[in-house]
Amino acid sequence: MKKRALVVDDEPDIVELVSYHLKSNGFIVEQAFDGETALKILSEEEKEYDIIILDLMLPSVDGFRLCSFIRNTPRLSHIPVLILTARCDEFDKVHGLEVGADDYITKPFSPKEFIARVKAILRRAEITKYNINKDGISKDSSLIKIRDLIIDKERYIVTVDDRSVKLSATEFKLLLYLTERPNKVFSREHLLDAVWGNEIYVEPRTVDVHIRRIRSKIEKNPDDPQYIKTMRGVGYYINT
Repeated sequence: MKKRALVVDDEPDIVELVSYHLKSNGFIVEQAFDGETALKILSEEEKEYDIIILDLMLPSVDGFRLCSFIRNTPRLSHIPVLILTARCDEFDKVHGLEVGADDYITKPFSPKEFIARVKAILRRAEITKYNINKDGISKDSSLIKIRDLIIDKERYIVTVDDRSVKLSATEFKLLLYLTERPNKVFSREHLLDAVWGNEIYVEPRTVDVHIRRIRSKIEKNPDDPQYIKTMRGVGYYINT
């Protein structure tokens, strides 16, 4: 079955270029040229996408708000988001990742790198797909429990204090990697290789941003985390 992509950008030339390369790689592509139109498309419950390509500087509703809407809408929260923008400041990159983007590419860009990034994101998302039978029951309900934190590895479900937590595909994979290896300290570089892979370049700062996002969702006090600990100068670990 072909993958479906939504491309949101107010530059027609960019939309056509991105759409061309996605279609050449087997995608079905829909387009939106402003934030309000994209919001309406995403609000239609019958619409399903495998990835969303999102510009930041959009008329009416900007990319940051759209990305936040996607991450805070349960029906959409699992969809990978790739930000493609001319804004190259570190602040914009970090903010884009903080509101839920899975990757960030600046314009001008290489179409080959763009497609490589898209494929890498989809590979990561594939790992976190629900593994359920026709009755909606997990084929192998394998749980990880650390105090009040429970992770269902097969159904991509995380709860804390009986509260459901919505994580992106990358956030889930990172949390799962750490919880499966409790009390072991991992450097940024190790986590980059384990979670993002080595097929594309990702800045080490990306790990910090994702850890911060996960903490904001699972910790009672993200400034004094009880689950994901930092060993200063070394890396991160899950405290049991």
